[in-house]
Amino acid sequence: MSQNEFELDVVSVKLVKSAKVHAEDKIKDPESAIRAVGELLKDADREVVGVINLASDGTPINLHIVSIGTLNATLVEPREMLKSSILSNAARMIMVHNHPSGDMMPSKEDIMITDRMAKICTMVGIPLIDHVIVGDDNHSYFSFKEKGMVEYKGSIRYETDLKHIHLYKVAERSMKDDEVHRR
Repeated sequence: MSQNEFELDVVSVKLVKSAKVHAEDKIKDPESAIRAVGELLKDADREVVGVINLASDGTPINLHIVSIGTLNATLVEPREMLKSSILSNAARMIMVHNHPSGDMMPSKEDIMITDRMAKICTMVGIPLIDHVIVGDDNHSYFSFKEKGMVEYKGSIRYETDLKHIHLYKVAERSMKDDEVHRR
């Protein structure tokens, strides 16, 4: 082999199945997502982030646990979120994660990764239809879709400043509304 030549390994990528989570229904709303994965997430003592991959009719294909972090944070990268979706030929996806503290309000990081994933998923053609934060009792949750914070339409531009993210403004309004309702 000359100095200008190199060897290029041929590789293959495959999806490897592990444990099963049983979903009785198609996943069409946050409650059905929680029924499918809530038991798995509600008792975790650390933040766990996952992706539920869906067929076009809402039939769950699989659940991919993307990251297990600390008590109040976890590292999430879009490429890790999308791996199983692409390999599973998913038509849509839902992000799910827990808040071990029991506080369902999304953090700045939750809002930012949801915004980023909505944009990237739009580009990839696997829409992010919701991001559900699961509580510790399997009944409480926060749905970005229900608050109007997920659907992305428009040109793709990545923000690096939280105050320029539209979702953050919606979240601030929503959090203020929730505070008024609690009083």
